[in-house]
Amino acid sequence: MKSFWNATMRPLREFFGRRFSRIREINRKYKTPHVEMTPAVKFALLVLRLYLLLLVGLLFFKFFADVVLKK
Repeated sequence: MKSFWNATMRPLREFFGRRFSRIREINRKYKTPHVEMTPAVKFALLVLRLYLLLLVGLLFFKFFADVVLKK
């Protein structure tokens, strides 16, 4: 049983190992950003993050108000 397991898993391990090593190489290459952002762009991104959090908060509030409070 062990030799069957090794015979079937070794090719899969090698196949996925090569694929994941390529992904790790790409991740290492793009680990640090290469684009400089102005303070205005940073501020705009911050505002968008806060807006997203507000929308998610409203979604949870709506769910809570409709499901939990109307029982």
